[in-house]
Amino acid sequence: MQSSLQIKNLQLFRQESLLLNLNEHIMGGEILTIMGPSGSGKSSLLNWLTGTLSNNFKVTGEVWLNGKNMNNQPSHLRQMGVLYQDALLFSHLTVAGNIAFSMPKGNKKYRQEKIEHALEQVGLKGIGRYHPDHLSGGQQARVALLRVLLSEPKAILLDEPFSKLDTQLRIDTRQLVFDQIREHQLPAIMVTHDHSDAEATKNKVLTLGNKQGDSYVR
Repeated sequence: MQSSLQIKNLQLFRQESLLLNLNEHIMGGEILTIMGPSGSGKSSLLNWLTGTLSNNFKVTGEVWLNGKNMNNQPSHLRQMGVLYQDALLFSHLTVAGNIAFSMPKGNKKYRQEKIEHALEQVGLKGIGRYHPDHLSGGQQARVALLRVLLSEPKAILLDEPFSKLDTQLRIDTRQLVFDQIREHQLPAIMVTHDHSDAEATKNKVLTLGNKQGDSYVR
């Protein structure tokens, strides 16, 4: 069965104000982009999807991942990987240790070989023993991506992941991330303020309004 992420009849309220109203179905390899002004509900949507939304919000609706209702699943069992604007790597661990941290348990030698192969795939061969503080911003972004991918998520959420990279590095890293999402056939949702990010997906772009949950598609 092809992987998919489905948002059914979502209504998200802050106090009595309706922030957003969504029905979306994202298939594996597709990237739905969410844009909109600050306070329109973009981050709240991601928090709801991962099961970390504050009790200050009222929500109705369901999230389904690969045909399974996730609403009552705790955050750590939802199998949704999140890529943030900061790499959030652990300074006390090596690059390999950072990636291994989120991987499913298993044979240590196999896990190490998988990490080395993944690093080579993204042009980081041989840096597994380094510490993240010695890496450039672009290298850290690639390590963060591998940490998400090797955790074997069923969907990926992108929270302004390229906003701190300069122009050329942003283009290269963005292409790598999108290629990996499509190669692994993962449904993805990206929150961004950058129109070039949205256009680069070549997929649906949803712009949230700042009143009564309005939205429109580009």
